[in-house]
Amino acid sequence: MTNDQTRQYIYIALLCAQGIIIGLVERAIPFPFAVAPGAKLGLANLITIISLFTLPINDCFLLMVMRTVLSALLGGTLSTFMYSIAGATLSFFGMVLLKQFSRRFMSMIGISAAGGLLFNVGQLCVASFIAQSWQVLLYLPVLAFLGILAGIAVGVAANFLFEHVKTLTFLKAQHEI
Repeated sequence: MTNDQTRQYIYIALLCAQGIIIGLVERAIPFPFAVAPGAKLGLANLITIISLFTLPINDCFLLMVMRTVLSALLGGTLSTFMYSIAGATLSFFGMVLLKQFSRRFMSMIGISAAGGLLFNVGQLCVASFIAQSWQVLLYLPVLAFLGILAGIAVGVAANFLFEHVKTLTFLKAQHEI
């Protein structure tokens, strides 16, 4: 194993640990919107956005899966894992496609907002499958609105980090080469 591979694995492990900690802290914060039970800010998705712009796609996918599995093991249930993995997977692939094909037209904030929306779509698809009813999808407009707002907030935070953390700026520039 080369030094570059070792650095890459350490970077992935650090991002995974940060995502898990952010997710666990977020679960402890009560969400103020009683209108939308089950909605959350999705702050751990900040790690997914950072990884999308600093890692190869396969490493980014591995990070997303590891973060989701470990978060479920540390503080979730089987149902929360099913909702999370479906939402995270749909969100991940949607953000990857947007990043690859609309690089000129979409900013990091727009990609993150789309990810927030797609995360909720994935969750509601699982809920619809479990409930054996399409009517669960009627909750989508509420969750979509909140998911887009949360995605914008996460995108703004990621943008801020990329502008002010020199290591992330360097990794992003190195990744784009």
